[in-house]
Amino acid sequence: MRLQLSPELQKFREEMRAFFTTRVPQEIRDTVAAGRDLTREQHIENQHILNAAGLAVPHWPVEWGGRAWTPLHQHIWHEEMELACVPSPLPFNVYMIGPVLAEFGSQEHKERFLPPTANLDIWWCQGFSEPDAGSDLAALRTTAVREGGHYIVNGQKTWTTLGQHADWIFCLVRTDPTAEKKQRGISMLVFPMDSPGVTLRPIELIDGGYEVNEIFFEDVRVPVENLVGEENMGWTYAKFLLGNERSGVARVGLIKRMITEAKAHVRGITFGGRPLDEDPYMTARIAELENELLALELTALRVVAHSADGKPHPASSVLKLRGTELQQAATMLLVDIAGPLSLASFADDGSDVPEWARIATPTYLNFRKASIYGGSNEVQRTIVAGTILGL
Repeated sequence: MRLQLSPELQKFREEMRAFFTTRVPQEIRDTVAAGRDLTREQHIENQHILNAAGLAVPHWPVEWGGRAWTPLHQHIWHEEMELACVPSPLPFNVYMIGPVLAEFGSQEHKERFLPPTANLDIWWCQGFSEPDAGSDLAALRTTAVREGGHYIVNGQKTWTTLGQHADWIFCLVRTDPTAEKKQRGISMLVFPMDSPGVTLRPIELIDGGYEVNEIFFEDVRVPVENLVGEENMGWTYAKFLLGNERSGVARVGLIKRMITEAKAHVRGITFGGRPLDEDPYMTARIAELENELLALELTALRVVAHSADGKPHPASSVLKLRGTELQQAATMLLVDIAGPLSLASFADDGSDVPEWARIATPTYLNFRKASIYGGSNEVQRTIVAGTILGL
């Protein structure tokens, strides 16, 4: 099968490539390429640049900064961004709370929050998961009791990614504990992270990094006007949000970049007296991963070509499933290429070890989460079985 974009789409790809490789500071792109964590300031600078060019929220309604692109345009935009090592716009802002407010928020909320959300003048974090309500999100226990013009919030959230940088949180809370079905008693509130009674504590991850947190709420007073949409309709908004969260989760551009890096690294490593790129097992392994990636890319193009009315093709679950598996396979490949050098990240002195090898193992460990977030792969298999295979 030969893939060929139309002249218009090819021109669009070239425009995206030129912008991402010339307009985003090289320091930011080098940080992403090296696998290092971006600072808060770098995230903000990057999003300011994208938003000024109309490239931060192209999928939003046009009146709030969207571009009315086709799904295929959005696919090309995202892939070229990843290939150029440009950070994606902050997902909590552009894929989660932004679309929710645009769809369900009051006009006051839209005017107050959407412009600074697109520009990352407000950094949002997500308050959904709890210690006993992760996969079963509807079992959440954080409560919001209305007293006059305020809700009084008490409870705990966990796995709040980059919450240490956040200005505001969008939070699911239980407002009707007597509801017949637990999904019907949930509402969504938004409030500042520096509100009295909010305590944030870091969680150290298996890779030794710090990107997630647990948050405690003790008698936090949230104005009633900070309710998103209607009371007890939060589950509807959460499902809408989670659907947006899965956008671009296959990360075809990222996998392409990792495979390209792997092929470059094997040429510089000798094993058994010969370059590693001459080892039959290694060359076969890379070729197999490239073939799997091509199949994923073809599926991605099929999905975006057949998505309609803003609803993804059922095969989007295949993208999430195989995309995250291939991300994990690519990170595992880099660890195996690095071999013993990959352990340098946990040694006291590894200054003579290449940076790519030092981050190979932490990156591999961090990507174990990919098959869980955005709807676990087990759930995606159930969706595929029901909506595609008819089982």
